[in-house]
Amino acid sequence: MTEKKSKHVEIKTKPTAASVEDFINNVTDEQKRKDSLVIMEMMKEATGEEPVLWSSSIIGFGNKRYKSPATGREVDWLLIGFSPRKANLSLYISIGIKEHAAALEKLGKHKTGVGCLYINKLEDIDLNVLKGMIEASVKGKE
Repeated sequence: MTEKKSKHVEIKTKPTAASVEDFINNVTDEQKRKDSLVIMEMMKEATGEEPVLWSSSIIGFGNKRYKSPATGREVDWLLIGFSPRKANLSLYISIGIKEHAAALEKLGKHKTGVGCLYINKLEDIDLNVLKGMIEASVKGKE
């Protein structure tokens, strides 16, 4: 089987110079705003990085170039991050969320996508399990 050639692709979602603090302060749902501050501190502690607003709604920590094994396409993306969306808190802690299968069983009320973890509010989950997932994601991507 031949290996796919690498091809770096520019994506629309990129880091900005916009204020993360202003973005969080403008989250209208008070619970999501408070939960965002807690998640931000967890991710900041795990990465040792300052938060950066990516596009207009994702708070990211660190940078990583990801390569698709299927297409060879490479994109620059955040190491980990989250977004306080209207429907839920979307956490970007892994390219393949299934690597956290054991932790997800203990986490509490959540949903998952291919690379996202969706929670409604932090009181629905075990914060120690979430912290462990965040730390495992950072260690696994260094």
